[in-house]
Amino acid sequence: MTREADVEQALSLGADYLGFIVYPKSPRALHLEKAAELSVPVPDGKGVLVDVGTTPVDLERYRKTGFDYFQIHVDPSPDRKILDAYLTVVGRDQLWLAPRLAPADPFPEWMLEYTKTIVFDTYSKDQIGGTGRTGDFARFAELKARFADTDWVLAGGLNPANIMAAVRESNAEAVDVNSGVETAPGVKDSEKLRSFFQALRGLDCG
Repeated sequence: MTREADVEQALSLGADYLGFIVYPKSPRALHLEKAAELSVPVPDGKGVLVDVGTTPVDLERYRKTGFDYFQIHVDPSPDRKILDAYLTVVGRDQLWLAPRLAPADPFPEWMLEYTKTIVFDTYSKDQIGGTGRTGDFARFAELKARFADTDWVLAGGLNPANIMAAVRESNAEAVDVNSGVETAPGVKDSEKLRSFFQALRGLDCG
Protein backbone atom coordinates (compact mmCIF):
# COMPACT_ATOMS: atom_id res chain seq x y z
CA MET A 1 0.00 0.00 0.00
CA THR A 2 1.23 3.48 -0.88
CA ARG A 3 -1.97 5.56 -0.90
CA GLU A 4 -4.66 6.36 1.65
CA ALA A 5 -7.48 5.62 -0.79
CA ASP A 6 -6.12 2.14 -1.47
CA VAL A 7 -5.82 1.41 2.24
CA GLU A 8 -9.43 2.46 2.75
CA GLN A 9 -10.72 0.35 -0.15
CA ALA A 10 -8.75 -2.76 0.80
CA LEU A 11 -10.10 -2.55 4.34
CA SER A 12 -13.64 -2.03 3.11
CA LEU A 13 -13.36 -5.10 0.88
CA GLY A 14 -12.25 -7.25 3.80
CA ALA A 15 -8.49 -7.61 3.44
CA ASP A 16 -7.04 -9.67 6.31
CA TYR A 17 -3.66 -7.92 6.12
CA LEU A 18 -2.23 -4.81 4.48
CA GLY A 19 1.45 -4.64 3.55
CA PHE A 20 3.75 -1.62 3.47
CA ILE A 21 7.14 -2.00 1.78
CA VAL A 22 10.20 -0.17 3.13
CA TYR A 23 12.83 -1.89 0.97
CA PRO A 24 14.48 1.07 -0.84
CA LYS A 25 14.95 -0.74 -4.16
CA SER A 26 11.26 -1.61 -4.49
CA PRO A 27 9.20 0.60 -6.84
CA ARG A 28 6.60 0.61 -4.05
CA ALA A 29 9.06 1.64 -1.33
CA LEU A 30 7.98 3.99 1.43
CA HIS A 31 10.00 5.76 4.09
CA LEU A 32 9.32 4.16 7.45
CA GLU A 33 7.58 7.29 8.70
CA LYS A 34 5.24 7.34 5.70
CA ALA A 35 4.46 3.64 6.10
CA ALA A 36 3.58 4.22 9.75
CA GLU A 37 1.39 7.19 8.81
CA LEU A 38 -0.52 5.23 6.16
CA SER A 39 -1.04 2.33 8.53
CA VAL A 40 -2.84 4.42 11.17
CA PRO A 41 -6.36 3.38 9.97
CA VAL A 42 -5.36 -0.29 9.84
CA PRO A 43 -6.93 -2.25 12.72
CA ASP A 44 -4.72 -4.08 15.20
CA GLY A 45 -3.52 -7.38 13.84
CA LYS A 46 -3.63 -6.39 10.15
CA GLY A 47 -0.48 -4.32 9.54
CA VAL A 48 2.52 -5.95 7.82
CA LEU A 49 5.84 -4.21 7.23
CA VAL A 50 7.79 -5.69 4.30
CA ASP A 51 11.56 -5.54 3.81
CA VAL A 52 14.48 -7.49 2.34
CA GLY A 53 17.52 -8.71 4.27
CA THR A 54 16.66 -6.59 7.29
CA THR A 55 19.26 -5.98 9.97
CA PRO A 56 18.23 -6.66 13.57
CA VAL A 57 18.78 -2.98 14.32
CA ASP A 58 16.35 -1.97 11.58
CA LEU A 59 13.85 -4.58 12.72
CA GLU A 60 13.89 -3.02 16.17
CA ARG A 61 13.10 0.36 14.58
CA TYR A 62 10.26 -1.22 12.65
CA ARG A 63 8.85 -2.87 15.75
CA LYS A 64 8.64 0.48 17.52
CA THR A 65 6.36 1.84 14.79
CA GLY A 66 3.59 -0.49 15.93
CA PHE A 67 3.28 -2.90 13.01
CA ASP A 68 1.89 -6.33 13.83
CA TYR A 69 3.93 -8.52 11.49
CA PHE A 70 7.24 -8.27 9.68
CA GLN A 71 7.61 -9.95 6.29
CA ILE A 72 11.30 -10.34 5.56
CA HIS A 73 12.59 -11.66 2.23
CA VAL A 74 15.72 -13.72 2.82
CA ASP A 75 18.19 -15.92 0.95
CA PRO A 76 17.56 -19.68 1.11
CA SER A 77 20.43 -20.01 3.62
CA PRO A 78 20.47 -16.83 5.73
CA ASP A 79 22.76 -16.44 8.72
CA ARG A 80 21.12 -18.21 11.64
CA LYS A 81 22.54 -15.61 14.00
CA ILE A 82 20.52 -12.99 12.15
CA LEU A 83 17.36 -15.08 12.45
CA ASP A 84 18.07 -15.63 16.14
CA ALA A 85 18.27 -11.87 16.53
CA TYR A 86 14.96 -11.47 14.65
CA LEU A 87 13.29 -13.76 17.17
CA THR A 88 14.68 -11.75 20.05
CA VAL A 89 13.23 -8.57 18.56
CA VAL A 90 9.77 -9.65 17.36
CA GLY A 91 9.19 -13.33 18.14
CA ARG A 92 8.28 -16.29 15.93
CA ASP A 93 4.58 -15.49 15.50
CA GLN A 94 5.24 -11.96 14.26
CA LEU A 95 8.04 -12.91 11.87
CA TRP A 96 7.00 -13.89 8.33
CA LEU A 97 9.83 -15.24 6.18
CA ALA A 98 9.90 -15.21 2.38
CA PRO A 99 12.87 -17.33 1.26
CA ARG A 100 14.08 -16.52 -2.25
CA LEU A 101 13.92 -20.02 -3.70
CA ALA A 102 14.86 -20.95 -7.23
CA PRO A 103 12.83 -23.85 -8.70
CA ALA A 104 15.69 -26.29 -8.09
CA ASP A 105 16.38 -25.14 -4.53
CA PRO A 106 15.24 -27.49 -1.76
CA PHE A 107 12.97 -25.91 0.80
CA PRO A 108 15.00 -25.02 3.94
CA GLU A 109 12.97 -26.93 6.53
CA TRP A 110 15.11 -25.60 9.38
CA MET A 111 13.73 -22.13 8.70
CA LEU A 112 10.44 -23.19 10.25
CA GLU A 113 12.13 -23.02 13.65
CA TYR A 114 12.05 -19.24 13.24
CA THR A 115 8.63 -18.54 11.79
CA LYS A 116 5.05 -19.70 11.76
CA THR A 117 4.39 -18.10 8.34
CA ILE A 118 6.11 -18.62 4.99
CA VAL A 119 5.41 -16.35 2.03
CA PHE A 120 6.02 -18.41 -1.13
CA ASP A 121 6.81 -15.96 -3.94
CA THR A 122 7.77 -16.43 -7.59
CA TYR A 123 11.53 -16.61 -8.09
CA SER A 124 13.44 -14.19 -10.30
CA LYS A 125 17.22 -13.92 -10.41
CA ASP A 126 16.96 -10.19 -11.12
CA GLN A 127 14.08 -9.10 -8.91
CA ILE A 128 12.77 -9.73 -5.40
CA GLY A 129 8.98 -9.96 -5.50
CA GLY A 130 6.68 -7.92 -7.68
CA THR A 131 7.55 -9.86 -10.83
CA GLY A 132 3.95 -10.24 -11.98
CA ARG A 133 4.68 -13.89 -12.84
CA THR A 134 2.92 -16.82 -11.25
CA GLY A 135 4.86 -19.51 -9.46
CA ASP A 136 4.77 -23.26 -8.94
CA PHE A 137 1.30 -23.98 -7.58
CA ALA A 138 1.94 -27.72 -7.34
CA ARG A 139 5.05 -27.19 -5.23
CA PHE A 140 3.16 -24.81 -2.98
CA ALA A 141 0.43 -27.43 -2.46
CA GLU A 142 3.02 -30.11 -1.69
CA LEU A 143 4.85 -27.97 0.86
CA LYS A 144 1.61 -26.83 2.46
CA ALA A 145 0.49 -30.44 2.92
CA ARG A 146 3.92 -31.53 4.14
CA PHE A 147 4.27 -28.79 6.72
CA ALA A 148 0.67 -28.44 7.82
CA ASP A 149 1.50 -26.62 11.05
CA THR A 150 2.91 -23.71 9.05
CA ASP A 151 0.81 -20.88 7.63
CA TRP A 152 1.52 -20.62 3.89
CA VAL A 153 0.91 -17.49 1.82
CA LEU A 154 0.85 -17.77 -1.99
CA ALA A 155 2.34 -14.78 -3.82
CA GLY A 156 3.42 -13.95 -7.35
CA GLY A 157 1.46 -12.81 -10.38
CA LEU A 158 -2.01 -13.20 -8.89
CA ASN A 159 -4.84 -11.17 -10.43
CA PRO A 160 -8.64 -11.25 -10.82
CA ALA A 161 -8.42 -13.50 -13.88
CA ASN A 162 -6.25 -16.24 -12.41
CA ILE A 163 -6.92 -16.21 -8.67
CA MET A 164 -9.65 -18.85 -8.75
CA ALA A 165 -7.49 -21.34 -10.65
CA ALA A 166 -4.45 -20.45 -8.54
CA VAL A 167 -6.24 -21.19 -5.26
CA ARG A 168 -7.71 -24.42 -6.56
CA GLU A 169 -4.39 -25.69 -7.90
CA SER A 170 -2.31 -24.61 -4.90
CA ASN A 171 -4.86 -25.24 -2.13
CA ALA A 172 -3.82 -21.85 -0.74
CA GLU A 173 -5.73 -20.45 2.22
CA ALA A 174 -3.93 -17.10 2.13
CA VAL A 175 -2.79 -15.09 -0.89
CA ASP A 176 -0.69 -11.99 -1.45
CA VAL A 177 -1.71 -9.69 -4.31
CA ASN A 178 0.15 -6.64 -5.57
CA SER A 179 1.00 -5.94 -9.22
CA GLY A 180 -2.04 -7.87 -10.43
CA VAL A 181 -4.41 -5.19 -9.09
CA GLU A 182 -2.35 -2.12 -10.04
CA THR A 183 -2.25 0.43 -12.84
CA ALA A 184 1.35 1.30 -11.87
CA PRO A 185 3.69 0.16 -9.07
CA GLY A 186 2.01 1.14 -5.81
CA VAL A 187 -1.14 2.48 -7.47
CA LYS A 188 -4.04 0.11 -6.97
CA ASP A 189 -6.79 -0.10 -9.58
CA SER A 190 -10.10 0.21 -7.78
CA GLU A 191 -12.02 -2.05 -10.17
CA LYS A 192 -9.30 -4.73 -10.29
CA LEU A 193 -9.11 -4.80 -6.52
CA ARG A 194 -12.88 -5.14 -6.26
CA SER A 195 -12.90 -7.92 -8.88
CA PHE A 196 -10.15 -9.76 -7.04
CA PHE A 197 -12.18 -9.87 -3.83
CA GLN A 198 -15.32 -10.85 -5.73
CA ALA A 199 -13.45 -13.83 -7.18
CA LEU A 200 -12.30 -14.87 -3.71
CA ARG A 201 -15.84 -14.64 -2.39
CA GLY A 202 -16.92 -16.83 -5.29
CA LEU A 203 -14.43 -19.45 -4.16
CA ASP A 204 -15.85 -19.30 -0.64
CA CYS A 205 -19.32 -19.90 -2.03
CA GLY A 206 -18.18 -22.62 -4.38
